Amino acid sequence: MFYGKIIGGLIGLLVGGLIGLVIGVLVGHSFDKGLARTLHFGSGDNLERIKASFFDTTFLLSGYLAKADGRVSQQEIDHTEAVFAQMGLDADQRRRAIELFRQGAASDFQPEPVIAQFLQACGPQRRLQQTLLLFLISLALADQTIDAAEHAVLQRIAVLLGLGAAQLEQLLRMARAQEHFHGEHGYAAQPGTRLEDAYTALGVTSGVTDKELKQAYRRLMSEHHPDKLIARGVPQEMVKLATERSQEIQAAYEMIRKHRGTGKRG
Repeated sequence: MFYGKIIGGLIGLLVGGLIGLVIGVLVGHSFDKGLARTLHFGSGDNLERIKASFFDTTFLLSGYLAKADGRVSQQEIDHTEAVFAQMGLDADQRRRAIELFRQGAASDFQPEPVIAQFLQACGPQRRLQQTLLLFLISLALADQTIDAAEHAVLQRIAVLLGLGAAQLEQLLRMARAQEHFHGEHGYAAQPGTRLEDAYTALGVTSGVTDKELKQAYRRLMSEHHPDKLIARGVPQEMVKLATERSQEIQAAYEMIRKHRGTGKRG
């Protein structure tokens, strides 16, 4: 890759002479490095490595999280089995997921090397790291509550992923609120759901304008779009789970839209 150095050097030469040429080449070199890194992470072979790492890391950390309070509850086991069913795992994938879950639930499991390998595989993809954390939050909410031990584990994972405690709290608030829009009979506001829950599910407050509301909705729907998740390296089987979250987000948006009496969704 040398296009950046050529273009940067020429612009620098025209603007600042020889000194500008040197500065332009240096800036162009940084651009070339960034472009090469982006193309590398987007290559077919690397996407397969990312998918494998995402799968392994998800189930290792799921086991680690489930064991946070000292035991794996029946609800957590049932939820994990439901995840297997939603993902449509074949027999080999299911055995692999169960083995990874057991490894993560072992008393001597340490998340640091696992997350370090995942970060090395996925590179500078913050959305991918956030998607992983969202999967783990979904597991933690399987029993409708997150106890202190689970919260501490999620916080440790978030910090290791480079997302931080503040972002974790925001995602937790949104995930809890989004669950108000998923029931046995489909995706809609469940009994007892408040309008404030709908705003929280979208990560905004009731004071936002219609334009800001629509922007937040579109951003969340884009983040959970199957094509974009696949392009980042989320395994196809796990992309199916994102559909559930996007439908919850849509139901929350619909509740607000109807309350405000705004026009068609878009």
